[in-house]
Amino acid sequence: MRVHAPIVLFCYNRPQHLQQTVKSLQMNTLAAESELYIYSDGPKHTQEAEAVREVRDYISGITGFKNVTIFESRQNKGLAASVIEGVSAILAKYPNVIVLEDDMLSTTDFLAFMNDALNVYADRKDIFSVTGYTPPIDVPEGYLHDLYLVPRASSWGWGTWAHKWAKADWQVKDFPVLKNNAARRQEFNQGGEDLWPMLAKQQQGVIDSWAIRWTYSQFQNKAYGLYPVHSKIKNIGTDGSGTNFTFKSGEYGHEMAEGGVTMPSDLMPDEKMIRAFGDYYRLPFLLKVKNRVKYGI
Repeated sequence: MRVHAPIVLFCYNRPQHLQQTVKSLQMNTLAAESELYIYSDGPKHTQEAEAVREVRDYISGITGFKNVTIFESRQNKGLAASVIEGVSAILAKYPNVIVLEDDMLSTTDFLAFMNDALNVYADRKDIFSVTGYTPPIDVPEGYLHDLYLVPRASSWGWGTWAHKWAKADWQVKDFPVLKNNAARRQEFNQGGEDLWPMLAKQQQGVIDSWAIRWTYSQFQNKAYGLYPVHSKIKNIGTDGSGTNFTFKSGEYGHEMAEGGVTMPSDLMPDEKMIRAFGDYYRLPFLLKVKNRVKYGI
C-alpha cells in the first residue's frame, strides 16, 4: 500500500479560520490515511495569548486523520521561520510533504490530487513544487492540459520533495548579483512583476517571507511550480485577518473544482500559459512608483 504524504498545518491566532480549514481537510477522501502535523506559533503580544490559547484548545481535540502530532511554540517565531523549520523537520523523516496554513479550504480530492502529483513528478528535476491552488487567470484558448507549469511557487496548499527542498538557499547568497543584473531580474519576473520587489523587500527586512525565497530557489535551479487549471484550494484569509496578507481582496475567491486530473509525466511549460499567469501578477503603475521611491526597487 502506498504511503501518503504527511500534511503539515501551520496556525497562529485565527481559531475560526482554522476550524474551517480542518473541517474541509477532514472531508478529504485520504484524510483518515494521512498523518497530520500541526505547528502552533506562540503569541507576539499578551493581547494575542487568548486567541492562541483558543487555537490550542481546538487542535488538541482534532480527529479524523491517521495520527495527529502537535508542536506548540512558546515564543513567536513568525510564519517564515515556522514554515522553514517545520517543513524541514518533517522532510527529514519523509520523502515529500503537503503544506497548508490556517486559512485554506480544500476540495474533497485535494489530498488525492497532491499525492498523485508528488508521485508522478518526483523525478522531474525541473519541477520543485506542486500546488492545489490556481489564480483566476485567463487560460489561453486551445490549452488542452489539466495542469500547467510556471516559474513561481505557490504558498497556498502546496507540496514538495525532500531532495528539492534541500536545494533552497534561504540566505539568498547571490542577491547582490541579482540586484545589479537587470536582465536576470527581468527573467525572474516571468512568474509575476511582484517577484523581484518582494525579494528585495524581504532582503531589506521590510517583509518576512519564506515563499519568495522558495520561488527564487526554484528560479536558481531552473525549476517550475506545477498548478492545476481548476483550483482545489480557496483562500479564506483575505479578509484582513492574516499576518502577511492584511488587506481585504475579493480576487482570491476562485471557485474550486472537484474531479480527476490527467497528469502527463512529460508535461512541458507553455509560453502562453506563462504569459497569462504573469499578466495576473502585473503591478499597478502607482505601486511601481512607490517601490522605486520608498524602497529603491
